[in-house]
Amino acid sequence: MKLKEIGCYLGIDVGSVSTNLVIIDEKENVIEKLYLRTSGKPIKAIKSGMQIISDIFGDKITIKGVGATGSGRQLASVIVGADVIKNEITSHAIAAQKLVPEVKTILEIGGQDSKIILIRNNVVYDFAMNTVCAAGTGSFLDRQAARLEIPIEEFGKYALNSKSSVRIAGRCAVFAESDMIHKQQTGHSIEDIINGLCEALVRNYLNNLAKGKDIIDTVVFQGGVAANQGIVAAFERELKLRIVIPEYYDVMGAFGVALLAKEKIRRNQSGTNFGGFEVSKKDFRVLSNECKGCANMCELLEINSDQHILARWGDKCGKWNA
Repeated sequence: MKLKEIGCYLGIDVGSVSTNLVIIDEKENVIEKLYLRTSGKPIKAIKSGMQIISDIFGDKITIKGVGATGSGRQLASVIVGADVIKNEITSHAIAAQKLVPEVKTILEIGGQDSKIILIRNNVVYDFAMNTVCAAGTGSFLDRQAARLEIPIEEFGKYALNSKSSVRIAGRCAVFAESDMIHKQQTGHSIEDIINGLCEALVRNYLNNLAKGKDIIDTVVFQGGVAANQGIVAAFERELKLRIVIPEYYDVMGAFGVALLAKEKIRRNQSGTNFGGFEVSKKDFRVLSNECKGCANMCELLEINSDQHILARWGDKCGKWNA
């Protein structure tokens, strides 16, 4: 049976570093996935993703449901027309359990934040997020790779070639970079320094996010940083456990929310809010304003298209919500 006849489901994960799109079919197989750089322009990234999917499939698929997650999930929902809006914790947990049913611990490191999720009896038992410190995120690794003039794709392989341990101060991104420069000046090899950096990031993660938490097998590592072999090896040394990297480790949030969209449409037997791939051609404007109606001074965001207000949020009292 053709995809257009059976229908597909779209998941969108809009983060500060990457915007990911996943399409699954009725059997929950991934038939397409996109990993795009957000580059500070989430609307442009969403529209680009929709255009790419439209170019690939044309009118060969029918989207029966859409889910949105990530820090930009509200924005994605307004632009595309989502049926489900879920936080990253739920989306990542659903995706991990789908691909690795026996999962008990999820380690997730993205571009600007990191998470740990504990699964017990097939539900989220506990979690923690770090959205403040840059030292434990992928963007910090990107910065150091660029400074060392090493492609980020090759960064982890250097760590695997390390011959001796070099301890890098990893509790702060600024101190870590200064320590790396000092180690270079004293003659340590690039391989040993990169390995030390990977170990520092893992220590930072475990001492902050995972402190006091019971990390047990099976451990799944997802997010863009899961592609870094040096980080994976450092986690395995510290935890003394084998780390599982799922097939779609880099787009797990989008995959998970696509699964949630499929479940909601099936359960409610309802139609979709999806606006069609034509949204890639529309012009969207975001306006910001500050409400002076009370001491809260709420920052309001308004999304417009074709001189129509699509949504407005940011106020605490509901006065401006649309």
